[in-house]
Amino acid sequence: MTDHAVVSKERWIEARRALLAEEKAFTRERDRLSKMRRALPWVRVSKDYVFQEARGAVTLAELFDGRRQLIVYHFMFGPDWQEGCPGCSLLCDQVDSARQHFEHNGVSFVAVSRARIENLEAYRQRMDWKFRWVSSGANEFNFDYHVSFSKGAREHGVIYNFAERPDPEVDELSGVSVWLARRCAQGPERDEERQPH
Repeated sequence: MTDHAVVSKERWIEARRALLAEEKAFTRERDRLSKMRRALPWVRVSKDYVFQEARGAVTLAELFDGRRQLIVYHFMFGPDWQEGCPGCSLLCDQVDSARQHFEHNGVSFVAVSRARIENLEAYRQRMDWKFRWVSSGANEFNFDYHVSFSKGAREHGVIYNFAERPDPEVDELSGVSVWLARRCAQGPERDEERQPH
């Protein structure tokens, strides 16, 4: 444990005010970066992804569940894994209780993993989660969005978080993708904004 100076209340307040100024500057910088991220261009999704859920097949467009925006959490749970990633599980504990607020504001949330839907459902029930969780094991979704890697390709490095990385030593990594459903004369379009986790 680091030794700390013991000072008068006046000196502590002076030091705390200096730190508060730094904290406010950090908040303003984070707001500026968040605005820049929101202003990034979008990518139109032309691939028709089909996922599996407990009720059967579901498309990416159907995951919006009638809402305008969709948050996809790329949950680390590989096809051969016995249970989900502990870090992803901790995050989803927090999300599950806040999910109703997303939905009331036009945002759907879904977790996507490559594990079989039976394994996902068993783990979801064990964790007492209510959010939607689908399997991408039968499509290229996780590979296309650079959160799953084949063993043969992984050893030569991967693209993750928008940059080349050395072998991550695991086949699955986490991430968050934010999607917007757009309506036009030809029908719905889907745009994707990838955001690092």
